[in-house]
Amino acid sequence: MGSKEAGLKLARLVISQLYKPKDWNMAKMDKMFFLKPESVIELIKECQSVVESQPTICKVNTPVKIFGDIHGQYSDLMRFFDLWRGPVDFSLGGDIDSFDYVFLGDYVDRGMYSLETICLLMALKIMYPTQIHLLRGNHEDKFINNIFGFSEECAERLRDDVEEPTSVFSTINQFFNWLPLAAVIDSKIVCLHGGIGYTVNSLEDITRLTRPLEVVHETFTMEQQVLIDILWSDPTESDREMGTHMNAVRDPNATGSIYSFGPDRVEKFLRQNKLELIVRGHECVMDGFERFAKGQLITVFSATDYCRKHKNAGAALFIHKNYEIVPRLIYPPDQSAQSSWMESEKRPPTPMRSKGSEDLNSSYT
Repeated sequence: MGSKEAGLKLARLVISQLYKPKDWNMAKMDKMFFLKPESVIELIKECQSVVESQPTICKVNTPVKIFGDIHGQYSDLMRFFDLWRGPVDFSLGGDIDSFDYVFLGDYVDRGMYSLETICLLMALKIMYPTQIHLLRGNHEDKFINNIFGFSEECAERLRDDVEEPTSVFSTINQFFNWLPLAAVIDSKIVCLHGGIGYTVNSLEDITRLTRPLEVVHETFTMEQQVLIDILWSDPTESDREMGTHMNAVRDPNATGSIYSFGPDRVEKFLRQNKLELIVRGHECVMDGFERFAKGQLITVFSATDYCRKHKNAGAALFIHKNYEIVPRLIYPPDQSAQSSWMESEKRPPTPMRSKGSEDLNSSYT
């Protein structure tokens, strides 16, 4: 069997085991992950070969579904797929023939089922390489996911020696360095994980970055700062706060690299690049989605009850051919039914974004 055929066979196996929107039951989850480490590495390398062949900015068509941060909340992902179909063939109850899918990053950390989440998404990417788009988030970074839970999960559920360069943990972080950084939908909407910070002025600023990219948290070059801005920056607290500012919440160690950007930056970026909307993740918001800059930017967050602290809804955005934006929401399950956030006083969650004063219109035009 050729390597491509073997990769597709493995992807089908993973999908058959993990794509269970109606049958998934956390109470029946095994502590050990169902794949052996060598099979996980095979899956990673097959997905990496697909991602390496594609550009840093994905080109996407409507209709499209956009998902925000998942953070190992595999149950939330299954609930979305159960309620509104998922990215598989129609014969399996999916709608991949009708929708493209964009995931905005932060697949791992915080939650207990990062392996299920990222392995399913990699398998779907292998099966549908031009319709599934996995963007990079700030947690797709070895420095971060070695602290916030993913390395512990690999060690406990795969018996992985995370310090070894050939481990699952090391291999998947090499893959993360290849993930695309943005997606452009119909030349109108740009999607990325964090934002535009103070250095991202054009799409060319993103395409000029050469993958693989390791994140440097104390930046010394413009290229390093552009990557930090894409992965880490946030909008300012309100439409009244203009310009760019140091973000002390995200940067408690005062590295001087993490910024907030105002509505004036959003408007200028969109005008200069002939775009109409920014969709980003990165921040927990109470209703699962929230708009900024008079509707020119939307934050979407898909994991519910972030770190069991915020009681927030999770959202996905469905964008149709006429550019109508339809938010689809799920809500935190009964506490007795969910205990899939990792508990750690050493890893407090980032505070929830302050709720904006405006509601999302049905269309951004």
